Amino acid sequence: MGALLKIKSLSKSFGPLKAVNNLSFNLDRGEVLGFLGPNGAGKTTTMRMLTGFISPSNGEILINNYNLLENLELCRKHIGYVPEGSPLYQEMNSIDFLKFAAKIRRINHLNLDKALNRVIDLLNLKSILFQKIDTLSKGYKRRIGLAQAIIHDPDILILDEPTDGLDPNQKNEVRKLIRKLGKDKAIIISTHILEEVTAICNRAMIIAKGKLLLDEKPRNLLKKSETYNRIFISIEEKKPSELKQILLKNDFIQAVEIIDNCCVIKEKNSKLINKKINDFIKKNKFTINHYSIGNGNLEEVFRKLTAHD
Repeated sequence: MGALLKIKSLSKSFGPLKAVNNLSFNLDRGEVLGFLGPNGAGKTTTMRMLTGFISPSNGEILINNYNLLENLELCRKHIGYVPEGSPLYQEMNSIDFLKFAAKIRRINHLNLDKALNRVIDLLNLKSILFQKIDTLSKGYKRRIGLAQAIIHDPDILILDEPTDGLDPNQKNEVRKLIRKLGKDKAIIISTHILEEVTAICNRAMIIAKGKLLLDEKPRNLLKKSETYNRIFISIEEKKPSELKQILLKNDFIQAVEIIDNCCVIKEKNSKLINKKINDFIKKNKFTINHYSIGNGNLEEVFRKLTAHD
């Protein structure tokens, strides 16, 4: 059957500016893709091309093996889109807006109640159906934005900054919804919030200047971090700078950095490092304040990949 979404050598130029440069990737059901890049990287331009709002300069977009440009109306039936900021008709109440979205999606009156009830239950909207949209909290506005995007039950969801501006509780609610939807849909999430990638995505792409730099599982991205699998340690008896000098006298230690008042140890041989550190602590009769193994830092990986682009 193949992937739900296939992107082949996609490019977009605005005069001399090449916003997207020869981008290729596939996306299938059950994949939640974190689409990352610095400002001006080409993320929003790519998403607008994938939804048919703008045409590519070159390349091909296939939705369920149909060419998007040649079958725009058919392909859009398979796509749900939430633009950045989740723009809505503020003067409408929630239920009227959802009915309007259903009409735009050509959901007939026989299936209307079923479609409405599905998104109302899924996004827990019952309490605000008759409120004007401009009176809703940001969290509920995001839910309404998601509801209009999925009212026709599309295979592919494209979300541009879906949790931007939300408080921690609202972010958590939206992320739970995306994880739930991601079980049987293909989802692309453009975000500047890097923690979002490890929280809800099972795949991550980083682009800069319109070019694909990396396409990995989030856990593999974290392995590229300098602090991945490093030992973080602090002791009661010594300041980090003092402990660093003592640690560097041991031949099993390659390098030591100080991060957040901890010494971060880069070892020469990782197999026996825990035992050797324990022996070192016991020998010197130090009291441990903190000891942990680094999980890696996605922000560090992002900066390293995009700093010179």
